[in-house]
Parts: sequence; C-alpha cells; structure tokens
Amino acid sequence: MKKTYYLFNPGILQRKDNTLKFTPVEEDGNGLEHPGQPRYLPVENIGEFYAFGALNANSALYNFLGQNDIAVHFFDYYENYTGSFMPRDSLLSGRMLLAQTGYYQDKKKRIVLARKFVEGAAFNMIKNLRYYQTRGKDLDGVIEAIERYCSQLTGASSVPELMGLEGNIHQMYYDGFDLIINDFQMDGRSKQPPSNEVNALISFGNMMCYSQCLRAIHQTQLNPTISYLHTPGERRYSLSLDVSEIFKPILVDRVIFKLLNKKAIQEKHFDHKLNRCLLNPNGKKIFVQAFEERLTETIQHRSLKRKVSYRHLIKLECYKLSKHLLGMEEYKPFKMYW
Repeated sequence: MKKTYYLFNPGILQRKDNTLKFTPVEEDGNGLEHPGQPRYLPVENIGEFYAFGALNANSALYNFLGQNDIAVHFFDYYENYTGSFMPRDSLLSGRMLLAQTGYYQDKKKRIVLARKFVEGAAFNMIKNLRYYQTRGKDLDGVIEAIERYCSQLTGASSVPELMGLEGNIHQMYYDGFDLIINDFQMDGRSKQPPSNEVNALISFGNMMCYSQCLRAIHQTQLNPTISYLHTPGERRYSLSLDVSEIFKPILVDRVIFKLLNKKAIQEKHFDHKLNRCLLNPNGKKIFVQAFEERLTETIQHRSLKRKVSYRHLIKLECYKLSKHLLGMEEYKPFKMYW
C-alpha cells in the first residue's frame, strides 16, 4: 500500500535514478543555508506528499511525479492550503463532465445533492456528540438543537437556505466542543486567523481532510471544480469542500478530541503570534501522525462485506456520487453506524 509522506522541513526534492531524494535545508542566523542528511524514498511506495515547508524542485522532478501518479499538496506558513500538484487527469470523462454540469444547472437536482451533503454531515456530528454523551458529557441540549435544524432541511427551497441551516448546525455543534474537551476552550469558531488552540486544530485538520478528498476525487472521473453545496468559484476545488463535510466529523474532530483529552497535544505545541494561534512544528507532527493513523483504521463495510480503511471510504463516496450523476444509483451519504 502506498504511503503519504509529510515534509515539515524546507528542502530540495530531486529525482535520483528511479527513486526520490529529499535533502532538508536549514538556515542559520546569517541567512545561509545548510543542507542536512538526505533521505532516499522508493517511488513505488509513495502515494502523495504534504509540503509544509518551502520545497525546491524543478520541472523534471514534477514530470517524474506525474508519471508515477504522485500528488503534492502545499501549505503556507500559516497552515493554509495553497494548492496541489496533481498528476494528469487520465480518468476524466466527457460524459461525467456533462452529467456534473447538468446536475449543477438543474436547481431541483442540485438542491437534492446539496441537502444530502448537509444531512450526512449533521448525522455524523450527532454521532460524535452521542459518543461523548455516553461518556458522561452533558450534550442533550446541543443534540436537540441540531436535530431541530435538521428537521428543517427538507423544507429548504434553495442552496443559500441550506447553507444557512448548515451554518446553524455547525454553530451548535461547535458549542458542544467546550463540553467535550477538558483543558481547552473553543469560544466559538474563528478561521482567518484561528484565535486559539482548538480553532487552530480545526483549521489545520480541515485542510488535511480537504486535500484527502481532492486526491480521492482525482482518482475517479469526477471534476473537482463542479460542486453542489458550495458554489463553484475561481481557483478552488469546491467539490472537495462538499465531500469533506461528511468526513470532517469522522476524521478531524475525533482526532482533535482524542489528542486534547489524552494530553498528546498541549499548550507547548502552539505558537501565539499577532492575534493568531498556530500549531508549531512538533504539534503538526503529532496531529499528522494521529490523522494518518485514523485514515488507515479499518471498519467492516456493510455493503462490501469486508474491511476498508477510512481513506478508502472517501474514494468509495466519490464512486457513489458518480453513480448518482450517471443515473445508476441514488447517492446516499456515508453515515457512521457504530
């Protein structure tokens, strides 16, 4: 099984025969660069890279990555996802593109899909809350409030109305974070920039989930720029935002609760600068390791009758969406059943 590699240090990525060579580079106080010990990576074992530091590479390297179906996701200093290098879209289909476009242009068909994304996300949020409710957290009021908003989803007549309900659901859900997490307070959602530790973890984790969904979409015939809940826009893969709504409670939020309540991530793993809170390099490594472990966990799939990983579940979700768009099978969002 191919692995994901996380590049936290700035460095140089090069092709070395049929392997990859990564040389970390450190700067001293005088602005001089000092290369570290190079690491050699067998290309057949690599699925994708996450680059959190400056990456020096040339076009020959990216040609080699493209030939071997290796993606690279880039993040800036402030942990914002800035873009991806994706291998050539060999799976893109004109038929699928027409089907996606048709569903977007048909208001009735679009709102059906948009509603399904919100319903799936809300269901998984409630599952998280019920999990912690059985462990002594008083979450009855939060769950009831979310269920009231969910009951209004079928009556929503437009995507903006759905987005409003989704925003209310998220607001109530995030209120529950302060009841679940022991030693940190969220005090409401803040994104740009994150104002505290919990918000920093959510922003970082959501970007990780977003890029995982983008990679899964590129492994199917779907076009990542045509979406249904989030409005398609310039220079963004909005379908990844749609799909990630379903998986953020499962992949990101569960990891955050676990890391904070088990004190794996503490105050020392954050940097506070200019009214902004960010994970420091050690904090990122801890979160990434836990997130990767979550992706490789397996569950017994009800339909396939076999164990599948959470990473593979994202790709299966894309296949289900494809079948719906092609009129083969009604799309049903993934909902936790444990």
